[in-house]
Amino acid sequence: MLSNSQEKLIRSLSTKKGREKTGLCLVEGDKVIKTAGDAIEYTFSKKDTKDFDKLVTTETPQQIAAVASIPNWSLGDIKSRDVIVALDGVQDPGNVGAILRLCLGFNASLILIDSADVTSPKVIRSSVGAMFQVPWMHISAKESSKLLKVLNLPIYRLEKKKDSIDIKKAKLKKPLVLMAGSEGGGIQSKIKGRSIFINHDDALESLNVGHSLAIALFNLT
Repeated sequence: MLSNSQEKLIRSLSTKKGREKTGLCLVEGDKVIKTAGDAIEYTFSKKDTKDFDKLVTTETPQQIAAVASIPNWSLGDIKSRDVIVALDGVQDPGNVGAILRLCLGFNASLILIDSADVTSPKVIRSSVGAMFQVPWMHISAKESSKLLKVLNLPIYRLEKKKDSIDIKKAKLKKPLVLMAGSEGGGIQSKIKGRSIFINHDDALESLNVGHSLAIALFNLT
């Protein structure tokens, strides 16, 4: 059975403040728990508490959940991948979760500039636990310029501008940083880089950020 203190802790993990204070996050479902591996501190189910449905975040709760340690990735971990995806102001948890899965599938790391919190239950759920396998780092817009200079890699900005080059003609070479923004706002950062775009029918106003990155990452294989 869960103790009162454990239940209080689990409730706190629904907030960013609670996760930052404890260094822990909530993981839901067998598949995500398996992905989290050694990061799992303990699991719990309806057998362990009558308030199970209130402690988890899904409308249709999984049969099991867990408390896990949040990975502490270093800059070295980020640089260990030949492709570093930089998300600028992408706040939708579903998009960030899907992009984490893309990073896992294409062996990339992830830098989040003023973007959705990777440790939130929604992102963890939509990423199917990829945040435990993909090196990632949260930074502010002010920190981003300094960090990207330290990386000392060519930067490619996924955006359609007058001087943008079709990704098919850009001849991208790894290692590199691939930057993308939200579908509505685009890349807000003033960090210089080569602008590239993905050509599509004019009937479509713009590609979803996850779809754009999927095409770009595939193009790098």
